[in-house]
Amino acid sequence: MQPQIIELDGPALEQRLAALARILADSVALGAAIGFMDTLTRDDAAHFWRDSVQPEVIAGRRILFVAQRDEEVLDTVQLITGMPLNQPHRCEIAKMIVHPRVRRLGIGKALMNRAIDRARELGKTLITLDTRTGDVAEPLYASVGFEAAGVIPDYAWDPDGKARHATTYMYRRL
Repeated sequence: MQPQIIELDGPALEQRLAALARILADSVALGAAIGFMDTLTRDDAAHFWRDSVQPEVIAGRRILFVAQRDEEVLDTVQLITGMPLNQPHRCEIAKMIVHPRVRRLGIGKALMNRAIDRARELGKTLITLDTRTGDVAEPLYASVGFEAAGVIPDYAWDPDGKARHATTYMYRRL
């Protein structure tokens, strides 16, 4: 059975809070460079979803998508739509998290395509994102039409805190 891609509102996020926290904490523990260190606990991850993401979803400045199969949340991605006043045509992809046990099954691509379609529905003409240079996600983004705009060296620490990595900024015109 193919996963279903759904958009979560504030209450739906709350209902799936434990699953979202698990996906985030597990992914960071396995090296995902998505803004957290590998000391992230599931409680810390739950606070991130509740305190940082949920208010933005409720305010309409962020759209949260999940892929789920049989009510199990597998993956997630966010579309940030609350942009500065001089950038109403643009949005950003953030926190693309594919749980390691379901990678390379096409679910991440389906999530990205749904986010791109939603951006189009909102009248956006440009989507941007950044990703760790050389990360497994980079080819995924390219496969759905994103192009590299440039690389910034030493952008962030790896989750284990041992080295810094570069980030690649990417964009896609709609």
